[in-house]
Order: sequence, then C-alpha cells, then structure tokens
Amino acid sequence: MLYDQIAMNKRRTGYVMFGFGLLVLLIGAALGYLFWSNWQSGAVIAAVVAGIYMLIMISQSTNVVMSMNHAREITDVSQAPELWHLIEDMAMVGKVPMPRVFIIDDPSPNAFATGNSPEKAAVAVTTGILQRLNREELEGVIGHEISHVRNYDIRLQTIALALSAAIGMLVNFASNWLWWGGGRRRDDDRDSGGNVIVLVISIVLVVLAPLAASIAQMALSRNREYLADASSVELTRNPQGLINALRKIDDSEPMEAADPNSSALYIGDPFKNKHRLGDLFATHPPIADRIARLEKM
Repeated sequence: MLYDQIAMNKRRTGYVMFGFGLLVLLIGAALGYLFWSNWQSGAVIAAVVAGIYMLIMISQSTNVVMSMNHAREITDVSQAPELWHLIEDMAMVGKVPMPRVFIIDDPSPNAFATGNSPEKAAVAVTTGILQRLNREELEGVIGHEISHVRNYDIRLQTIALALSAAIGMLVNFASNWLWWGGGRRRDDDRDSGGNVIVLVISIVLVVLAPLAASIAQMALSRNREYLADASSVELTRNPQGLINALRKIDDSEPMEAADPNSSALYIGDPFKNKHRLGDLFATHPPIADRIARLEKM
C-alpha cells in the first residue's frame, strides 16, 4: 500500500510537470502567432525565458525563500539540540546529506523544506511547532520534510515557481503590447476563417494562462504533500506521529511570518485559507484526506 501510493504520486507529479512545460510552450506559440504570425518563434522564446528563470531560481532558491519567510539559520547543534538531532537522524535514515537548519519566529506550528538538490537543501520549522509538538510528532514532520528532499520535490517546486514567473512575464509582455496597439500586422486580417479561429484560441490562451499556471502549481503542491506523507511513514515506521502532528497543525492559528509566494512549500497551509470551490484553488490537500490515507497504512 505504501509503495503503491509513492509510485502513484510520482507518476502524477510527472504528469503535472509535463503539463506545466507544455503550457509554457503553448503560451509562447500563442504569442508568436499573435505578434509575428510565427508560432515556432514564440515557442522557442518562451522556452528560453523559462530556462533563464529556472537557472536563476535554482541557483538562489534557498537563500531567497528563507529570507522571504524571515528564517534565521541554526549553525550549531547547541542552538537547538533536539531539532538538530532529529533532522540529522532523519537525514541519515533517508540517506541524504544533512540539510541546513532554520527556525522561523512564529507561534503557529508549521515547517517546510527547500533547495535545488539534496546537497543544497534546507529545512525550516517555526518556534510554534517546537513548542507544541512532542518528539514523536516532530519526528513525523521532519520525516515529511526530509522526504521532500529525498524525493527531489524541492527541485520540482523550484522549477514550478520559475515556470509560473516565466508565464507571468510572458503574459505581462502580451498585455502591454496589446494595450499600446501592438499585435499582428494589419495585412494579416485577410486570414481565412480557420486562421481566425486560431487567433481567437491564441488570445484565450494568453488570457487564461495565469489561472492555468496557478492551478498546475497547486496540483503539484497537493500531490507533493501526499507523497511526502507516505514517504515519512517509510522513514519513521510510525504513521500515528505524523497523524497527531497534522491535527495540531490544522487546529492552529494562521502564520504571521509566512510569505504568500512560498505558502505551497509548508507542510500545512500557513494562512488557513478556505476555498468555496473545494480544493481546486487550494495549495494543500485537506488535512482530513491526508490523515485518512495515513490511517490506512
């Protein structure tokens, strides 16, 4: 059951990342058709822009994300011995290098992992999670975060953030161009009816691109959480610890220090957002669903 869930979630993650990349190329193709009557050039430009954003994010992701969330680094075991030893033990069990350790001064219990590879990973926890969770529960949370590192979820999320930023930049470019009277040459107005349909589809793609990117990023985040939950049980052999931790995280106040752009990284939604349209626009799967899956293990 455990390994089936891990395999299923890895496949779903692959599908979401493939869809994300395809979305970038489709938006680029739409822009190329709208402005230069050449969808190939637009797709190539979009791929280059996305590649540049990914390189920037991958090279600076840890420091940027920690700064955005006001995290301070723990550089010595004496500063937080229990936390340090738990992370060290879980990293050893997960067979990954010891990540950098950070603490966020916030009373709400939460945690996240980031970085571009296991060798450059970092784990951050709030002061609230250290105060409210016992050792068994904290071990489940740290196992969850180390699983993100081991499964390369941290790199996937970094790439997803970069692709979202690239899509936003391309859409802003299109909006500004159209606002100032840019667009396809007027002699192209003699296009056949089929080309008019392609033109309309291109415009719709550009308009809906930010929404589609947000949904893709949220789907990736939700899938990562299920996978990390299952992987945490593999490391700790104790689903009850993580179950109890999730209940405490769910039954707590919203965070004050969390950055909205990195909210999807946390083990639980730091802002406790409730969505009328169900979990379509949620960055995290419902805690009740996660607990139900853990109870079956």
